[in-house]
Amino acid sequence: MIPPYILLLILIALISLKGFNDKEWFERYSFQINEIKTGQWYRMITSGFLHVGFWHLLVNGISYYFFAPTVYQLLGSVSFFLLFLCALIAGNLFTLWVHKNEPYYAAVGASGAVSGIVYSSILLYPGMQLMILPIPIPIPAPLFGFGFLMYSVYGMYKNSDKIGHAAHFGGAIGGFVLTAALKPNLFLNNPTLILALLIPLLLFIWVLKRRN
Repeated sequence: MIPPYILLLILIALISLKGFNDKEWFERYSFQINEIKTGQWYRMITSGFLHVGFWHLLVNGISYYFFAPTVYQLLGSVSFFLLFLCALIAGNLFTLWVHKNEPYYAAVGASGAVSGIVYSSILLYPGMQLMILPIPIPIPAPLFGFGFLMYSVYGMYKNSDKIGHAAHFGGAIGGFVLTAALKPNLFLNNPTLILALLIPLLLFIWVLKRRN
């Protein structure tokens, strides 16, 4: 039987593939500042199931695939899907705030939800290591999470695509907050790890100041 969290990944992939081949449908459900401000709030969720291309889908899909099982097993199915939804919405709310003065800004991606799952997983199981081909050595999960958000800092600074880089940070914050609410002792037992994972957020604030 296919685990429910894998079914969610398959759904994201199928919807993204349709978006690749149907531009009008893609535009109808993507994150767009003007349309959201006129009341089309459903885009805050639907945009998380779309991606700009195969590479974007692959990066988010691989990150989700590696980290989702840990969160699903340690938090349970209800909390897992709640975390996914809350991180997705938190990521898009953060994006809306960052780009509130850019009426034609548009973005898509499950970035916020994936960031929430990545950070939640690292907090729940900081000793986890990943094997990512073609790299021949295991990568510590906290290092992967750090790199994932550093990539977002770079993408935010370049601002040259429709990927929702700002959503990574809002989603990470959402994942932090919800994981803290469900497992508060984790934050008391791992202060060094938490400080390390906050570094990309501080860099992101610096990037925002540079852009403004």
